[in-house]
Amino acid sequence: MLRPGNPLVVTPSGMGHFRYSKEAMKCPFCRIDNDRVIDSRASQDGFAIRRRRECLSCKRRYTTYERLEESTIKVVKKDGARVPFQREKIRRGLERACWKRPVSEPQIERLVSAIENDVYQNFESEVDSRYVGELVMRRLREVDEVAFVRFVSVYREFSDVHDFVRELQPMLNQAKADRDRSDEVRNAK
Repeated sequence: MLRPGNPLVVTPSGMGHFRYSKEAMKCPFCRIDNDRVIDSRASQDGFAIRRRRECLSCKRRYTTYERLEESTIKVVKKDGARVPFQREKIRRGLERACWKRPVSEPQIERLVSAIENDVYQNFESEVDSRYVGELVMRRLREVDEVAFVRFVSVYREFSDVHDFVRELQPMLNQAKADRDRSDEVRNAK
């Protein structure tokens, strides 16, 4: 029997059918399965439910997410290998690139969700790893240029400083053009 407040795990069990099962939600602090839901709301991407919980044993609070488990899209790697698409791999890459940068956890979560949504909207069974990498780079560049360069240097496997210069040149040209335009506007006044 399902207890109110415990999450349902929804997994596809065949063509258009879903199997519901109870999985114990243990407190991450005391490891006891005895909690209550304080607050529930849809996440920003609309594909998850965020639940704020309180452990009835140790009285500490924590957050859980319920997601619909979709059919897994395979990522086709450079060598032709096919691996399941994993949002956590994208999260880890973004966290490494954003380390010690002014990028918050909610910003990273929004990036991961936007990338995941793009992949699931545009592909049914397989996506090329280059598409995912380019998508991550495009989204990350909008958030933090230093994190973008960090990510690109690993993703594109830079071997020397010339690789960095080639990647940075378009950004530097754009920044110079923006400065020139703002100078022209100031001088026109």
